[in-house]
Amino acid sequence: MRIQGHDIDILVTGFPGKSVCHGSLGWSTIALVRSGDRTALIDAGAFGMRRLLLDRLAERGMRPADVGDLLLTHSHHDHAINWTLFAHARIVIAGAELDWAVRQPWGETAVPELYMRELQGWPTAHRAVDGEEVFPGITAHVTPGHTPGHLVYVLAGTDHDVIFTGDAAKNRAELLSRRADGTYDPAISTASIEGIWERWRRRPGTVLVPGHDVPMVLDGDRPRYLADRQAAIRAWFAHDLDSMTLIQLAVA
Repeated sequence: MRIQGHDIDILVTGFPGKSVCHGSLGWSTIALVRSGDRTALIDAGAFGMRRLLLDRLAERGMRPADVGDLLLTHSHHDHAINWTLFAHARIVIAGAELDWAVRQPWGETAVPELYMRELQGWPTAHRAVDGEEVFPGITAHVTPGHTPGHLVYVLAGTDHDVIFTGDAAKNRAELLSRRADGTYDPAISTASIEGIWERWRRRPGTVLVPGHDVPMVLDGDRPRYLADRQAAIRAWFAHDLDSMTLIQLAVA
């Protein structure tokens, strides 16, 4: 999509689910924003996305070195761990989020401890504050609940905006129920989701890009997906490497 001179491309669409037997899937959204000679990523994904992310950039004639700004919504591994692919870039994260992340007990949370400790002193790290313009036309807004310093990014357009909610509102179910899974404080998360709704309703046609779901707009007061979900797993359940079973994870 193109809004106010910005080309927005969803490189990876997040998935609103959990594994039954193997912990969190961590399939998060990664968005590419290009404006003039500036290029930014919003979030960078987890280890399992590294090859995919490189391939998606290559399909667009790009390498990691072509990304000048990395805007992190928060410090959890499935959104932030691949900052090392873009270590040359200006890496934006809320100062309060980074301070909180490095205080978390090692081995007990979704924070990648050593990666956040390294980022804390990284020369290109930028500690964003609430309301700051962190990229041309994009402002950062502290939206706590999932984590204390979580950022929502808003790209302001002439007719409508684009809201990148990260995990402040991970999926349509959280938006509709006003409840969040995986929050340090349910009441704070509910207040943050209400704030997202207020911003979303403010300008008809505004696109919302969640951290673990398909982009959507409002039809009246109901979210409508802007794309079909694509999600599947291939598994070796047969007796040779050439035979794989396709398991679809998307529903109509």
